[in-house]
Parts: sequence; structure tokens; C-alpha cells
Amino acid sequence: MKVGILAKRGLLLAITGVSLYLLAPALAEVFGAFDRLDEFNPLWYLAMVGLQVGSYACMWMVQKIAVRADHLKPIATSQLASNAFGRIVPGGVAAAGAMQYAMLVRGGVPAATAASGMTASSVLVFGILLALPLLTLPALLFGSPVDPGLGRAAVVGGVVFLAVFAGGAVAIIYDRPLIAVGRAVQGLRNRIFRNRMPLVGVPRRLIRERNEVRDVLGRRWWEALLFAAGRWVLDYLTLMAALTAIHADPRPSTVLLAFCAAQFLGTLPLTPGGLGFVEAGLTGTLALAGVPAGEAVVATLAYRLVSFWLPIPAGGVAALLHRRYYGSEEDPLSGSESRVRSEAAAASPPR
Repeated sequence: MKVGILAKRGLLLAITGVSLYLLAPALAEVFGAFDRLDEFNPLWYLAMVGLQVGSYACMWMVQKIAVRADHLKPIATSQLASNAFGRIVPGGVAAAGAMQYAMLVRGGVPAATAASGMTASSVLVFGILLALPLLTLPALLFGSPVDPGLGRAAVVGGVVFLAVFAGGAVAIIYDRPLIAVGRAVQGLRNRIFRNRMPLVGVPRRLIRERNEVRDVLGRRWWEALLFAAGRWVLDYLTLMAALTAIHADPRPSTVLLAFCAAQFLGTLPLTPGGLGFVEAGLTGTLALAGVPAGEAVVATLAYRLVSFWLPIPAGGVAALLHRRYYGSEEDPLSGSESRVRSEAAAASPPR
């Protein structure tokens, strides 16, 4: 048993090492632009940090509603600490989910409620991320360049926010949109993989998962939807602020595509937090969006410093605060609690 676990961890570390080695040129290029950060006006850093704080606060509110907690403190400290942990260990998404589950239980959230709430919030947040690229279809036709300044970017973000909330509300209230999406996805997959067994039941699965999320959120589903949309829009605006600070003028639709690609790459379990994959993917997609290569590298570095590296020390502080408030002893988990803890970890969203 122990030999198998050690072999699995060794294989994971080996894969991580090989991935980082192959991605080393991209990382070196991004971090090599560190001296160019002096070109940034310090006010842009404050704006980017403020947007990231807002993005994290939205995530806390989604989880607070989902687990039906009375206070935000155990939610915020556990999410920050587990998020930081997931960014320093290989395959950290599942480990971060298990860690937050344990911290929530220690903070007074019932085990079953913590597991179902984490799963529901994960499905909601990740579902919105999957839907974001769809907004680029009309924007690619009617979008316009972003003028220098965060004001224009905020307008774009507001439009995206309203579109995401409206689409999410329709999907939560009505069955037909989900059935149509499920049939489209199912049909596309079956056409691409004609030699494999046909995929069936996707529309029913979407309806079932939607109903589970709605049951957990209750009457406050619309609040959770607002905060879930805000979580991604504020993160997107952080990247827009970095681009505006270097006087780049890409179309908002193409930046949204680059942002979504970076978030999906961040979920890859090959490196901690998608390190290297995100840097390489974001610089490449920003270049496709019309950002000069040098500016794309600088914008990527600034964005990753604020969204990836800065939350790590913040998570360490949050872990100490959580331990001070709720102690460090973890109650033994029964078999059923272990199972729901595993399910919560597996359903953890991109952080």
C-alpha cells in the first residue's frame, strides 16, 4: 500500500519535473521581463490588487451561501490557505479541496454541508468559466479596441458580467437551454470521435447537476450566481488593467479568449497551479490578440504576480489565523465523511 502511494507520488513529481524543464524557456522569458515592471505606474498595481481582492471576496461569498455559513471568517481563511497550498504542490487542486474541507469542518461547518456546498459552488463557478468563451462569438464580430484607461475596460467587464448573469439565470430557471447545450456538445463529440462508443445522456446529466446546485443554494441562487460571475469578471479586469498599463489595445473579445485559455491551463495537474503552462499559453494567446510580444510578456508577468504569487503568502497568513481561531486538531473522519471529503476535493474549481 505504502509502496504504491510512494510510486504514485514519485511519478507525479517526475512528470512535474519534466513539465517544468520543458516549460523553462517560457518561464525564463516571462521572469526575464522583471526589470520592465518599472514602466508600470504604481497606481495600476493598486488597481490590480484591488480587483483581485474583489475576485476572491466574490468566491468567498459563493461558498458562504453554498455551505450556509453564518460568518465569512472560516470561509475566507480556509479558501486562502487551501488555494495557496494548491499552488505549491503538484496536482494541488484535489489536495486544496480536501484541505479546505477539513478547515471548514474545523471552523464549525457540518461535514455533509461543507461537502455539498463545496461541490455546488465548484460546479457553478467552473460552469460560468466554461460559458465565458461563448460571449466572444458576437464580440469577435462587433468588438472594438480597448482605449487606454481602466474606465473603458470596466464598461466591457460590466457587459460581460450582465451577459453571464442573464445566461446563468436562464440556465438555472429553464431546462430547454441546458438540453440544447447538452445535445450540441453530445453531437459534436460523437461526430469527432466516430470510431468510439457514442456518448449519450449529456442533457440529462446537465439537468441533474443543475438541480443539485439549485437545491443546495436554495432561494439565494441568484446571489451566488452574481458573485460567481463577479469572481471571473474581476479577474478578467485584472488582466485588462495590466494590458492597459502597458498601453496595449487588443480587442476585449480576444483578451477574454486568452483569459479563459489561461484559466483552463491553470487546472492542469502537471505543475503546481499550471505554472509554466499559463505563462506560455497567456503570452501566446495575447500575441494572437494583437499585443506585441514584448508587451504580452510584461502583462503576463504583472498579472501572474498579482493573481498567482501574491495570494501564496496571503494564504500562509490565513492558515495561521484559521489555526488561531479554530485550533489545529482535526476530528477523525468516519467512512461517509471521508467519501464526501473526496468528492469535494475532486470537484474543486480552478483557484
